[in-house]
Amino acid sequence: MTGLPLEGVTVVGLEQAVAAPFATRQLADLGARVIKVERPDGGDFARGYDTVVDGQSSAFVWLNRGKESVQLDLADPDGFATLQRLLARADVLVANLSPATLERRGLTADALAPRHPHLITCVVSGYPPGGPSERKKAYDALVQAEAGLMSLTGHPDAPAKVGISIADIAAGCYAYSGVLAALRHRERTGEALPVHVSLFGALTEWMAYPLYYTAHSGVAPVPMGTAHPTIAPYGAVTAADGRSVMIAVQNEREWPRLAADVLEDPQLAADPRFASNSLRVAHRAELDAALAAACGRFPADVLTQRLDAAGIAWSRLTALADLERHPELAPAARWLTTATPAGEVRTLRPPGAPGDRVADAGAVPALGAHTAAVLAELEEES
Repeated sequence: MTGLPLEGVTVVGLEQAVAAPFATRQLADLGARVIKVERPDGGDFARGYDTVVDGQSSAFVWLNRGKESVQLDLADPDGFATLQRLLARADVLVANLSPATLERRGLTADALAPRHPHLITCVVSGYPPGGPSERKKAYDALVQAEAGLMSLTGHPDAPAKVGISIADIAAGCYAYSGVLAALRHRERTGEALPVHVSLFGALTEWMAYPLYYTAHSGVAPVPMGTAHPTIAPYGAVTAADGRSVMIAVQNEREWPRLAADVLEDPQLAADPRFASNSLRVAHRAELDAALAAACGRFPADVLTQRLDAAGIAWSRLTALADLERHPELAPAARWLTTATPAGEVRTLRPPGAPGDRVADAGAVPALGAHTAAVLAELEEES
């Protein structure tokens, strides 16, 4: 597709695993040229996470659509010189190599600025620079634990991590938006501002709501399954046919409608224990028991029809095995046909693209597939 928002922008990715590749893939989706620099000894180690997508890693296919793969040995002077030539022609460098590695190789924002004053350097690390944990190894689950997220998941006596790489994804999103803001700033002023995102910083921003609640109330939320710590009713109920339905009441107008129009029990709303959200939270056990009994009288299809008629929010509890067949993912427009070294696969169309314009022909690269072409291009330009 022509007329993509980031056409003409060149990004070099010194990246591996999830956080930085997720940021650069989003840039590629908007039309940026992303040159992924990979090690000569196997490349991005996410290539080896699994082999389920026709022999390829599901994580790598997710994170690397639309990129060019160039293998360089940065420990070799010629390889490092080639990287510098790439950076001289690039607009953005996104890197999530360890802080020690970036410093040792002179690839920090401060070290690169004199030689490449136009270059926007975006570094993704585990912890913020200059802090006590700056050099601490940081993987997604470790940061989930460190940032307090695991205190809200699982059970009170059995903490659990979130089932996706949420710290990496959060950091990748902030790196992506930070680069977009830096490009806009450079366009207006000519100044290339560096961007630094840490997994810990990204995830603690996402934890701000429970953080502020705990700091100001002195009471920390605890793991509550599908329930909400400060809103009731909110959570899963079991219908007469055994299926589960999530119900959420967000304001006082909805509560009497749920009681009278859905559950056929207007006295429930009149009960003084449930007269306000705060009281319903305080009497959650009694409320949950009353809801379980009332919802258990209706099959799921009848219950959801009644919820729709009353204007009450609800959702299915979708099993991951069923997600691909979700009605919202049924339209062909929700998917892209993506070339990979093993053949074409379906990948999800990215959300939030301006005008819904995305690079719909991006391929997942084989390791080093573009090395010769990119090196030849550099020779032609010299």
